Amino acid sequence: MDTIGDFLTIIRNASAASKPVCSAFSSRMREKLAEVLQKNGFIWSYSVEETRPGVKKISLSLKYVKGVAAIQGIGRCSRPGCRLYYAHNAIPRVYNNLGICILTTSKGILSGKEAVQNHVGGELLCKVW
Repeated sequence: MDTIGDFLTIIRNASAASKPVCSAFSSRMREKLAEVLQKNGFIWSYSVEETRPGVKKISLSLKYVKGVAAIQGIGRCSRPGCRLYYAHNAIPRVYNNLGICILTTSKGILSGKEAVQNHVGGELLCKVW
């Protein structure tokens, strides 16, 4: 199972259906992905709540500008069968810097811009535009 891919599909489908909120089971990786999306202005907010002991859910409040979703596309890059790693000077640009790429690095999950500033490379998780 690709839990990150499933999470991105939930966001993509909710955005395409113009849903104001989407939710999924939570993990630390998903929380950090939501944090990067919020920091870069693709979602309004996210919250984590415990539904029952040991089970958490993450809810994302999706962002729309004049009825158009802020997330036009979100795609998984590095898959369990084919990992993609980039050095800090080779991190790809997404739509001429209108989108972001999200990497998992030794300093945590960062956007491509933050990874370049911190001079760290890592595994390219996804691209968002």
